[in-house]
Amino acid sequence: MESDAPSVSVLVRARNDEALIGRTLESVFSQSLAPFEVVVCDDASTDRTREIAARFPVRFFERPAGKYKPGRTLNALVRAAKGDIVVFNNSDAVPLDREWLAGLVRPLVESGRDAPVFAFANQLPRPDAQALVRKDSERAFGDGKVQATWRFFFSLASSATWRKNLLDVPFDENIQYSEDVEWTWRNSRRAENPVRIVYCPDSRVEHSHNYTIAELARRFRGEGAADRAIFGDRPSLAREIAGAFRETLRDWLYLVRRPDAWGDIPMAPLRRFVQRLSHWRGTRDAPV
Repeated sequence: MESDAPSVSVLVRARNDEALIGRTLESVFSQSLAPFEVVVCDDASTDRTREIAARFPVRFFERPAGKYKPGRTLNALVRAAKGDIVVFNNSDAVPLDREWLAGLVRPLVESGRDAPVFAFANQLPRPDAQALVRKDSERAFGDGKVQATWRFFFSLASSATWRKNLLDVPFDENIQYSEDVEWTWRNSRRAENPVRIVYCPDSRVEHSHNYTIAELARRFRGEGAADRAIFGDRPSLAREIAGAFRETLRDWLYLVRRPDAWGDIPMAPLRRFVQRLSHWRGTRDAPV
């Protein structure tokens, strides 16, 4: 990086990611854009995550004590960063080539120093991703055409913004889920100098999860509570059930064209109804 170019801090949150953090950091340190610092925040891992991370020239940061609150940890990380630009990259989000970082910070640099821009990367499913996980990832990311039709979409898992943006307006430290969506939604709608969200399809990381039914239920209930807090959502049970039917039909159309995934056809309705009903419970039970 040229001397007058902005400095960059790559902030990596990790917890029990010994299977992936080595690949992630190896790829981070192979980037064409340099130099940059890497700060790792290990959330009390009980496996070899910290040991593996220590093999790389990283700086460790201890998260704030007490119950984990994502916004509080993120704000502390941002304050500890030394770069003009902060890049968030989860320890299980593996950059897929040497241009990931350059592609992610490009919209910020082109917009000018401290511009209200928040960029996020393209997340591709892992080779072992279940068929429906792959389908959801392709719709959410890919060329960006589907996400552009949704009310709002953003993912902090691999993303970048000017540090000043987050020092001036920190993450909400009370919300437990979707703290990234809350921040970008709130600041993209402010009257003066709203934040612009930029999707970078050519900045690619490998990132997906094969959630169990119980994990799906927990995640979507949490996201439902967050949607209530962020958007004021309180959809009816009938609306959620209708959405589950629509998504199941979309799943079946996707799966029937892939003979190697036909075994997933019977599970599609269960997964969609668990997602939608858990989301409804989250919006129902969230504080008004």
